[in-house]
Amino acid sequence: MISDALRAVILGVVEGVTEFLPVSSTGHLLLAGRFFGLGEDNFWKTFDVLIQLGAILAIVALYFSKLWKIALGMFSNEDDRRFVIGVLVAFLPAVIIGLIAGKYIKEILFNPWVVCFSLIVGGAVLMWVDQIDHKPHEHDATKFPLLMYLWIGVAQCLAMIPGVSRSGASIVAAMLLGADKRAAAEFSFFLAIPTMVGAFAYDFYKSRADLTTDHLGLVAIGFVVSFITAMIVVKTFLGYVTRHGFQLFAWWRVIVGTLGLVALALGF
Repeated sequence: MISDALRAVILGVVEGVTEFLPVSSTGHLLLAGRFFGLGEDNFWKTFDVLIQLGAILAIVALYFSKLWKIALGMFSNEDDRRFVIGVLVAFLPAVIIGLIAGKYIKEILFNPWVVCFSLIVGGAVLMWVDQIDHKPHEHDATKFPLLMYLWIGVAQCLAMIPGVSRSGASIVAAMLLGADKRAAAEFSFFLAIPTMVGAFAYDFYKSRADLTTDHLGLVAIGFVVSFITAMIVVKTFLGYVTRHGFQLFAWWRVIVGTLGLVALALGF
């Protein structure tokens, strides 16, 4: 048995490492809970969602100057206003699907078998897309066509299936629609901000009455750890995928998913 504080640290590291990589943070957190006893009860499921805000704030910190410029310019600058509208357009499909089917998705699909299969299938798709010579023509995540933003948002809805990966779905969609690898990854970061803030606010509101002072302390630990870890990961991720692509992450998904299926088949 490990202490709750150490559990919060471990889950914070897992969240910070996996949130912006195309490997599915939700899937990894769910498997960590199943195979390593890192919390499968209701509080720890809520904890997994709440600490995502720490990772999201890492993006805000890293891109603060760009985001601040866009925020100041969206009422006077056409390009800035168009980008803000594009993010909202991409965010809207997840809101609609989440409100309609979010409860049923969690009840039916949030199990380790689904995660493992999703990791493997998603890894194969990522591997395929990474090898395509799709001749990218979009090199700036803030200047995609509005229809492209919408289709990326629709693709992101697939990530409601645990193991698919929110960043993975949006990156694959952006690349298939003509974005280069760096621009695709950057837009997945920007789209994560409203998506995960919304998820945080919704889960916090639902569980606010059940959170004790001790719970809030554990959330604070996971929040800080995920923030620091995500800062480190994002700084290195863009440079890595620009030079090497997504093969490493595709193989990681396939290996983790396969090992998970073997463990489940053996009764673990």
